[in-house]
Amino acid sequence: MTLLTAAATAERVRSGRLTAVDAVRDALARVGDDEVNGWRVLRPEEALAEAAAVDARPDRYALPLAGVPVAIKDNVAVSGYRVLDGVSEACGAGLPVEQHDHPVVKRLRAAGAVVIGLTRVPELCLWAMTDDESGPVQNVHRPGRTPGGSSGGSAAVVAAGHVALAQGNDGLGSLRGPAACTGIVAIKPGRGVVPAQLGPNSWSGMAENGPLTRTVEDAALALSVLAGRPEFAEIGDGAGLRVGLGLNRPTALTFTSRGIVTAVRSAAERLAAGGHAVRDVRVPYPATPLPLLTRWFAFAATDADDIVARGADPALLQARTRRHAAVGRVVARRGLVRPADAARIESGLARFFAHEGIDVLVTPRSPVALRGPDGTPPSRGRRAPSRASRTRRTRACGTSSAGRR
Repeated sequence: MTLLTAAATAERVRSGRLTAVDAVRDALARVGDDEVNGWRVLRPEEALAEAAAVDARPDRYALPLAGVPVAIKDNVAVSGYRVLDGVSEACGAGLPVEQHDHPVVKRLRAAGAVVIGLTRVPELCLWAMTDDESGPVQNVHRPGRTPGGSSGGSAAVVAAGHVALAQGNDGLGSLRGPAACTGIVAIKPGRGVVPAQLGPNSWSGMAENGPLTRTVEDAALALSVLAGRPEFAEIGDGAGLRVGLGLNRPTALTFTSRGIVTAVRSAAERLAAGGHAVRDVRVPYPATPLPLLTRWFAFAATDADDIVARGADPALLQARTRRHAAVGRVVARRGLVRPADAARIESGLARFFAHEGIDVLVTPRSPVALRGPDGTPPSRGRRAPSRASRTRRTRACGTSSAGRR
């Protein structure tokens, strides 16, 4: 039951040293009772049957993800299942059962991967902590702390060693935040690299699908499959990169703990020791976060209206979601979501990279804790699973003084 990387699993299945069926059996055994509460759906019988089909494929010897067990975030379609997108079973009872796979699922399966289940997300993927009606998803490194959101379920099952590869997506940090919280690797691709098709409009083009893995090699391999670009799987040594270290605060309302600053500087020192040119830079964060916040509210309204139109019960949406969507409708009516705002931020960052002459920007990822007025997570008051590890309050990720968002 030792967890192999996705690349190692595929190589062994291609060579005949491991069967896809055994790879899936091992993954299901590692999941066990799902101590991190990361899985909404497990499909053991179907996965084993699909693994047997991979073993029987005549092209098995050429499949880049031959027999690799994967997890899919529950906001993209997997045929035979409802896309609940974090709403309760009761709320989503009227949603249709998907008849077709999302394009990223099709690409993973075509490459030989086997979907063993769907991972939990916060309702409509709106929140930076992952929890649903079953309770909070746990961070395996620090039980009682969040793995982040909204791809927190996918991050949790990768960090816990259930699978080596999970799919997630990211609009305002939903891949990058969970990766930071759980110490794994994630890639948010640029626009159009990987099929998005997330909700009605992919958060106005801000949301993209990408991989979560435990190694850079696996992340590159998975991205090559998701993008349909085999060359993306090749990893160079990256020597001689120009790296900017940005530690200035995004806003006056955020802080970065000493632990996080120390960790980021330590990473920068390792990059410098590896032959890269590292220097401090000042990131040109927007003068106000309002352009991003207005989008966050507006997208909530768009996605809430869409899921209700497809059959969800609006009365059973969480109160926080209904409030958020209500504000979003006001934002949209008043024309506060302006394409020019996003274009201004993008062009400013492009000028920054050109002016500073850097290839890579290194920054802290999770500087602020998100908590309710009494210190509890957003899901306070709803039922949690009975196991002690899940009844604790889900606090910010990382250590008590670092890694908060």
